[in-house]
Parts: sequence; C-alpha cells; structure tokens
Amino acid sequence: MKYILVLGDGMADLPLEKLGGKTPLEVAKKPATDALASNGGAVGVVKTIPDGFKPGSDTANLSVLGYAPAKYYTGRSPLEAVSLGIDMKNSDLAVRCNVVTLSDEEDFAAKTMVDYSSGEISTEESGALVRAVQDALGDEKFRFYAGVSYRHCLIIGDGISGTKTTPPHDITGRKIREYLPTGVYADEYMRLYKEAHEILKNHPVNRARVAAGKNLANSIWLWGEGKKPVLDPFKDKFGKNGAMISAVDLLKGIAIAASMTVCEVEGATGNIHTNFAGKGAAAIAALENGNDFVYVHIEAPDESGHHGNVEEKILSIELIDKNIVKPVYDYFVKTGEDFAMLVLPDHPTPIATMTHSSAPVPFVMWKKGVKLGKARCYDEKEAVSTGIYYPDGESLMKAFLSL
Repeated sequence: MKYILVLGDGMADLPLEKLGGKTPLEVAKKPATDALASNGGAVGVVKTIPDGFKPGSDTANLSVLGYAPAKYYTGRSPLEAVSLGIDMKNSDLAVRCNVVTLSDEEDFAAKTMVDYSSGEISTEESGALVRAVQDALGDEKFRFYAGVSYRHCLIIGDGISGTKTTPPHDITGRKIREYLPTGVYADEYMRLYKEAHEILKNHPVNRARVAAGKNLANSIWLWGEGKKPVLDPFKDKFGKNGAMISAVDLLKGIAIAASMTVCEVEGATGNIHTNFAGKGAAAIAALENGNDFVYVHIEAPDESGHHGNVEEKILSIELIDKNIVKPVYDYFVKTGEDFAMLVLPDHPTPIATMTHSSAPVPFVMWKKGVKLGKARCYDEKEAVSTGIYYPDGESLMKAFLSL
C-alpha cells in the first residue's frame, strides 16, 4: 500500500471579485484532482493551525504531517537550520534571515518593505551577499549561513529567546517603523540591519541587479527564532517509511528531524518556475524505492499569494494537477498497486491580504477501490458543504494512513 500526499502551500483562498466571486481553486482547471473528489473521495476541511499559534508554514506543515505543534514546535528557523546541515547546540538560537528589498529613505525606520524576497533572488546571488555579511559582521556570537534563494539563517551562540519580530511577507508595502524588533536582541538586530544595509547596497551582486532592472537585495530581516528541534521518527510514529520532496529548507528540515528521506529534484525552486514534472517523477521514484509514504510540497501557490498574483496562483494549481497529481495517479493505476492520495494546502494565502490565514483548509482524500465520500469537485465551497471536518492535522494524517 502506497500513500501520496500532495501539498500546495497556501493554495486555499477567498472569493475574488476579479474571478466573479470565485477562488483560484474554483477557477483552476484541475481535472485529476477533481476526479479524486467525484470518484469516491472524501472532501472536507481540516484545521491545521492550532489556537494560539500564528499561521506559518512551519506550524501548518508540522500539523499536516501529524506532528502537533503544541508538542513539537520550537520555532521555524531551527528546522531550516537542520536542512542546511548546521550543527546546532542546545544553547544556540536559530533565526531566519531574509535578504529583502527596502526603499531608499535615509532614515532606516522610514523605509518600506518593498519585497520580502528581493525579486525571488537566485541562490547563487544571495549566497554571495550572505557570505559578505558573515565576513563583515559574523563573530563567535552571530554566525550567518547561506540557504536557498532569499531564505537564510542566523545562529546566535548561547542565544536567549524573547525578541519580538514580524515576518517580512506580512508587511509588504508597509513602512517598517512599526515592525522593527523589540525585546532581548532589539538593539543588536538594528545594528545588524543598518550595517548589513551599508554592505549590501553597493555589493557587486546588487550593482549587476540594478543594471538588469531587478530589485536590490539591500538589507537583511531577522525573524522566526527557535531552539534545536526534536521530532519523533516518522516510522516510529506512523509505522511507514516516509520521504519528503520540497524545494524549501523548512520542509527538508522537518523531514530530516523526523528521520524521513529527503529527495532532491533538479530545478526545484520554490516558486512558479519550479520543476513540477520533476517533483511528480520523484514521488513515483521514492515510492518505488521502498518508501510507503511521500509528502510532495509545492511552494508556488504560496509565493503567488504573497505577491498578490492571481494568474500565477491559478497556473500553479493547474501545474500541480497536471504534472504531479495526474502522473502519480496514472502510474499507480497502471501498476495495479493499492494506493491512496491526499491533496490539500497547509494554510490559505489569500490574494486579497497577501499573507497567511488561520482558516481551516479544504482537502480531498481518496483510496483506490473504496468510496470514502460523495463530492462533485475539490474546492473551498465543496469542502465546507460536505460537513466533513477534522479538528487538527494529526487526526487527518492518522485517518489517511489507516486507509
């Protein structure tokens, strides 16, 4: 028996006037996913963000994978640090470090968060920038590590929790004055922001980006602190050998912490230009190679939501359906092997707000040869109409893996 979970990060949304009162999920052409719903699949909603937790991809994906955040969550950045191979001490504090685009006002606090991803900067470019910051500002206390695209990591030796920060994707287009750090390391973070800005604004990478008409990666932004994570092995928890397919460090870190296999896919980018077909092929290969369960994470819908790009969000949903859901389904039908599929987002990232929501998300759960429910299609409205509801991700995961 094989289990395939396809997670379109941030795929759920709110009705949009631009779409005639429909959501991107309703408008997108997704025949394979809709067929799961209309051919015996259970369509419903699941609450992935527990009360008292912010609607981050960290807590949401832990929840969907079956790890209750209240028990297992220690912060976002330490999960990413695990993926980067950083050997954290128990006393270390990990902090996410974005390279961002800020406006050019002389007064730092008067600047605007223009772009939390610096135009989805390449890993090669941003790596050079982070290394420059480490060379100039890194010391025994503060150590900067390059990650993927705009996503990087700061490790604070013998770090103390308690600095209040705001994710940069929550403040796109806003003045940063009200969102500057407060608490334990507020002064140190502000010093790092200002000094990094002086280093980055005239860096050769940014001079080249200006010449190419791209957004400058002219500052860093720190958020998402946490201590070293400890997850129970997925095999011990659920009795299945599991594999993870994702372009982003967060999901890879969760998988490593849970002793799952991490499958690398050439051309996986974490945005609309990712290798969708490669992820579908990797899912099949992972299940062929001794894994019972594979978690295929696609970041593109979330990135589109954060940028307010409805066209790309619709396209990303269609590409997930065409290049991941359909080929995986077709392959296992052809082999005759028993299999089950679960398709869902981790949280909504509505176009209207361009940030995450804590609202429950729609899912479709399907098993070969078994009638689990009666639905017409897969979208938010249909999911609510069925009355099927799971109070948390762990209960949904247990139900799925017991099929």
